[in-house]
Amino acid sequence: MKVGIGTQMVKLYELRKLQTEFPKAKISKAEDGYKFIKQFYGDDIEIYESFFILLMNRANQTIGYAKISQGGITGTVVDTKIIAKYAVDCLASGIVLAHNHPSGNLQPSTQDLQLTKKLTEAMKLLDVSILDHLIITTEGYYSFVENGKM
Repeated sequence: MKVGIGTQMVKLYELRKLQTEFPKAKISKAEDGYKFIKQFYGDDIEIYESFFILLMNRANQTIGYAKISQGGITGTVVDTKIIAKYAVDCLASGIVLAHNHPSGNLQPSTQDLQLTKKLTEAMKLLDVSILDHLIITTEGYYSFVENGKM
């Protein structure tokens, strides 16, 4: 919504809840997150790298998700500000990060590890916890939490 003030136009933001048909699910472990997030990937999971977030309330129930980016075969760009915006807009208490590796390799890259650390530190400022980071392939997943990387 835009509001005019004198000769300037400014954007007005408001906080309100919109009713949606988003399915609530309790995410208790990495496998739950993997099964829930994998449904957002299509048959391009082996072609493009895509980055999603799963937004959670304090009871670890899903309250939303967002596709943050889609890149090429070997990578995608992830913007901290966009993730923070979704977290704040949803009043999320936690986030599960997820991206796929089109190569099928489940091991995190150096960039994956650096990004996870960067996002964890940034979200702390907003009192939002990064609960896990999942690497997803057609054959399975890698959990940063289960593998001691978080």
